[in-house]
Amino acid sequence: MADSEVITEIDGALLEGGGQILRNAAALSCLLGKAITVKNIRAGRSNPGLRPQHLTGLKIIQELCGGKLSGGQVGSTEITFTPGDIQAGSFVADTKTAGSVCLLMQAAMPCLLFGSGTSELTLLGGTNAEMAPQIDYTDWVFKPLAGKFGMKFDCDIIRRGYYPKGGGEVKITMYPVKSVTPLTRTDPGKLVKVVGRSFVAGVLPIKISKAMSESAKYAIKKQFDNVPVEIQVVKEPDAAAVGTGSGIILMAETSTGCLLSGSALGKRGVPAEEVGKTAANMLITNIMHGACVDDHAQDQIILLMALAQGKSRILTGPITLHTETAIHVAKLMTTAKFGIEKVSDSLNMIECEGIGLQNKQM
Repeated sequence: MADSEVITEIDGALLEGGGQILRNAAALSCLLGKAITVKNIRAGRSNPGLRPQHLTGLKIIQELCGGKLSGGQVGSTEITFTPGDIQAGSFVADTKTAGSVCLLMQAAMPCLLFGSGTSELTLLGGTNAEMAPQIDYTDWVFKPLAGKFGMKFDCDIIRRGYYPKGGGEVKITMYPVKSVTPLTRTDPGKLVKVVGRSFVAGVLPIKISKAMSESAKYAIKKQFDNVPVEIQVVKEPDAAAVGTGSGIILMAETSTGCLLSGSALGKRGVPAEEVGKTAANMLITNIMHGACVDDHAQDQIILLMALAQGKSRILTGPITLHTETAIHVAKLMTTAKFGIEKVSDSLNMIECEGIGLQNKQM
């Protein structure tokens, strides 16, 4: 149980100044049994304070550990959370908006890694949302990478949900571990292939999906002529999606098993060809860095590195503000020792001596 007399105070306005500080702090609070107060929540955003998806993330963590939450209302700029013991079971979280289910996963999944048994998460909201990884990214890129740390989970996409309705449903099965395995990834290897998924849903015609795919393929082939590119063109069945939406996600695989991505969502008034090109350019930039992880994975692995039993070393591209924020919160709440070595103008080596957190329930 947490020592309620000792509360770690965290300034939510620092660095990235968004929801990530809250998610990482709440997850570490739950995992370490440390009470927290987070002030100035999302002070760096145009509409500060808790939004429905952030509140939903806090409440799912509260539920899975039987914790106490004060300040838990939409719009609140300060919360105090006192965790209990992590339980195994079946949990449901619904943003009731198009808020990203992937961000809910980032908050809850590390906690259930240290539960007493297999758990199920049913998450409702947006599966392919702005300002967050698409659900396909979590399944294609993050899941294999997390598996290298010993974090195993199943991701079943029941129904996709798009802005502004949301209504998507994802079921996650989490398998607990005794401890997190450190990871060394320093060899990016050579580009082997690119795969992708270009989709439309609702009233949009499949020709939009084809246009995004062709534009992305052209941009990639222009840069990497000899690399095979296979992009699935999809018109979502009505029963498998809520709302109207479009987008594309691309994944590159290297000879050493590194996975890098690029993605974009369709917007009113933006040509489909431009959406495909945007995703391709993001992927190409990640490939050209010569790193072992992409920008999205870079900050998501910081918490796992901090928890691991031993030293992790990961070759990354330029350090993002999200990564700086994740490291800041990890240093504030744990004794993990982080170091960043600049390898070149576009490459950095992140090292971390983790705390070796043990699952006392296993």
